[in-house]
Amino acid sequence: MITNIRRSVVAVVVFTVFFGFLYALAGTGVAQVFFRNQADGSITADGSTLVGQDWSQTACPGHLPGSCVFQGRPDDLGPYSDAGKYKGDNPAGHPGDDPLEADGVAGESGATNLGPRSAELKTYTADLVAYWHDRGVNPTPDLVTTSASGLDPDITPADAVAEIPMVSGATGLSPSTLRSLISRETNSAQLGFLGSSYVNVLTLNEALVKLEG
Repeated sequence: MITNIRRSVVAVVVFTVFFGFLYALAGTGVAQVFFRNQADGSITADGSTLVGQDWSQTACPGHLPGSCVFQGRPDDLGPYSDAGKYKGDNPAGHPGDDPLEADGVAGESGATNLGPRSAELKTYTADLVAYWHDRGVNPTPDLVTTSASGLDPDITPADAVAEIPMVSGATGLSPSTLRSLISRETNSAQLGFLGSSYVNVLTLNEALVKLEG
């Protein structure tokens, strides 16, 4: 009996050390060596590149808010947002896509679940089209529809190019300069064939600030 107890205690100690400490440390080590950026949350001075941010309220002196930066999909913008920042017309309790904190209130991720025949969806989409037209942008479908997660930090190169008239007018940078910037910030499909090329809005705007400065 004592032998069995001793074996059990030894097994518990060995498995605790191996799976509780060594395995965890090994996983952390591999992550830090090969995937350090992702493991550390991909944090830059302005936030995480893995989570979409609301750029629509960025102050742009002399221009409409958000005009001097590139914006992402409307996960946290306007009628889709519980914060109701755009025109103040968000119905109370609408299940919007607002993953970020607004006015001290934490947001929520997830889709609105509005069907393709939804009158509410049609109204909100029209509002977003008007939002972009006010800023001189002929929006792509992505710019007036939310992502599945409500957290998408990326847009397509075509989305970014569509915003050039807005950003050029607010910053004074030429369209050709902005096209070159977008080209430099475009990431190819993962492994060359998974998905499509994309632009991270946060890093694009950080590069834009450096270009202006």
